[in-house]
Amino acid sequence: MQLIPCPWCGPRDEVEFTYGGAAHVPYPEDPQALSDEEWARYVFFRDNPKGPFAERWCHSASCRRWFNAIRNTATHEFLAVYGQGEPKAVVA
Repeated sequence: MQLIPCPWCGPRDEVEFTYGGAAHVPYPEDPQALSDEEWARYVFFRDNPKGPFAERWCHSASCRRWFNAIRNTATHEFLAVYGQGEPKAVVA
């Protein structure tokens, strides 16, 4: 069992959360102008680093609020959590 720190509810069991993919991925400024290849790149292509990575999570079994987290993809440790719209957390 892993505890994930929800910014509003505190630490909760990982089964209460839904992964939402990479955080801070900007929506295209002019989506009508994108080619199929550019849309495919926006929708499907993401970085897959080993180490700290900014992700979106939803506490779907409780407050149902989305938040961002910095998680180490090698150890699964959550290094920081912060609300949507807040600047990316800086971790050492």
